[in-house]
Amino acid sequence: MKPSVVAIKQQDIFKFNAKAKSIPGAVNMTVGEPNFPTPDHIKKAAIAAIDENKTHYTVPEGDHELLHAVATYLHDKYDLNYDPESQILATAGVTEGVFSVFNAILQTGDEVLLPSPSFTIYGPDANFNGASPVYLDTSKTGFKMTPEMLAEVLRTNPRIKILLLNYPSNPTGVSYTKAELEALAEVLKKHDVFVVSDEIYSELTYNFKHVSFGTILPEQTILLNGLSKSHAMTGWRFGVVCGPAEVIAQINKIHELATTSITSITQYAALEAYKNGYDDPIPMRKEYQARRDILHKGLKELGFDCPDPDGAFYLFIKIPEGLEQDDVKFANELLEEEHLAILPGSFFGIGGEGHLRLSYAASMDSINACLDKLGDFVKKHSKLIHQA
Repeated sequence: MKPSVVAIKQQDIFKFNAKAKSIPGAVNMTVGEPNFPTPDHIKKAAIAAIDENKTHYTVPEGDHELLHAVATYLHDKYDLNYDPESQILATAGVTEGVFSVFNAILQTGDEVLLPSPSFTIYGPDANFNGASPVYLDTSKTGFKMTPEMLAEVLRTNPRIKILLLNYPSNPTGVSYTKAELEALAEVLKKHDVFVVSDEIYSELTYNFKHVSFGTILPEQTILLNGLSKSHAMTGWRFGVVCGPAEVIAQINKIHELATTSITSITQYAALEAYKNGYDDPIPMRKEYQARRDILHKGLKELGFDCPDPDGAFYLFIKIPEGLEQDDVKFANELLEEEHLAILPGSFFGIGGEGHLRLSYAASMDSINACLDKLGDFVKKHSKLIHQA
């Protein structure tokens, strides 16, 4: 067996979720899964495609009517200018997008810069290609990478080939303003580094308008986006990779080997979303923001400190002093005693220790139950500590 594959471990978040699912009635606040259905007009488009027997292969890069719709949508939403005939590739979600991009670019000995805490697939994807992740701890700077931090890590790690920038962030919910992105770009212009910008949560931005890195440093940026979070289409597995034409052509070679092409039915559903679903994210975003505000307020009242999320649907909270600081132990005891599932922050890498990640892509009933259960747990364990 290939050593780099054998070395990959099952992700801790999957093992923890399996444990949570084994407990009847557990309140699960772990999953980044919208609890909204896919909009009806998108489902109907998919059903029509099946009824019309549109169930055959498409070209690997994606149906060209779809790619044109993607280009128009990205231009209208984010002022991006990608040629649909050469600069856009349809993938089986952003997960396959990351995999194909890394496989096309990375060689043994290369490094991938990951501002940390970060989503859990990026490091193993780098390792799979013989590259090494370089984790940059952002816990002391509001979970944001500063230009000074970026300049220093690029100076001391000349083998960095990719910066993986995910914003709004999973797991922290923080994002970057246009001015912050421009300051990072000034540093990156001096280096032969690709910016792989995972912007899958771009439509779920609350505090300011989302700005795509593809508008700031297009010649070095490979943009990842899709419909999973914005249109509640996680199970459809649709993503896009956009970038310079010569780069997309090479990524498409890996994509072809992995998938031939993504399912035709998903592509017809995506076409409908991009043509007629411009406003679909709005009611979901409003509901997420309301849930965020209730959960954020309740957690602060319980003594948990966390940044006010700019986007996505996660809160990354610091365990209060006086409680168990081992986040893995804390989360397991919380699950066992209160039947409440919250992910340990250390699952997301350096800087996550002593934190927990909650997803508010859950119902309001689950959010209220979460606050009640967490409150009971905090009261009980605070008393135990004082008694000890």
